[in-house]
Amino acid sequence: MDSKTTELGTLLKERLQQRSLSLRELSTYTEIDKATLSRIMNGKRKPTLNHLQRLSDSLNLSLDQLLAAAGFPIKNEKVHSDTFIQAVEEIETTLKDQEVYDGTFSQTKLKQKLNEYETYSQTNEGKETISAKFEKKMETLNGIGPFLQHLKDMYSLFMTGRGTSRELMLMGGALLYFIMPVDLIPDYIFPIGYIDDAAAVKIVIDQLTNR
Repeated sequence: MDSKTTELGTLLKERLQQRSLSLRELSTYTEIDKATLSRIMNGKRKPTLNHLQRLSDSLNLSLDQLLAAAGFPIKNEKVHSDTFIQAVEEIETTLKDQEVYDGTFSQTKLKQKLNEYETYSQTNEGKETISAKFEKKMETLNGIGPFLQHLKDMYSLFMTGRGTSRELMLMGGALLYFIMPVDLIPDYIFPIGYIDDAAAVKIVIDQLTNR
């Protein structure tokens, strides 16, 4: 039995007792079946991020606290790595090997999300979002990876309108993907959470280079 999972189980059991909740009631609130909850709490199953998010919402526990108790690497660590910009096809394998994500990332889904953001970046609201939030997001990372310089360059070009309409749309899509809180891989899975941001940058750079 994994000690981290046991730590999570202890935390959940204490919280249930504090709130006078039964396992059945928790199952109703979280929409996680009772058997799965029991296995998680007894250290017989590793929870997914979806499980932890639902438990966080239902028990009013911070997600960071649950992530730490379950043994997930979280965002208070420092990483200075050159490995972020890598082939997109490798990412799903990495995630499965680390057992920290439940398989909803793919190259196709990333491109679909980028396409959505590309269109949104051309609206006034999208442009205002990039202008208002990009630098604030950058301040939270402190040089987390080499892909950040590419994002800074894109931001400068986007904000000054230097590029064709298609180029500005591509760059706007990458900037919004980086800014928006809903990623295919949440940023709090550290350092894996920024692989999809780096992959998005790589896809856009490849498209810009080929133009």
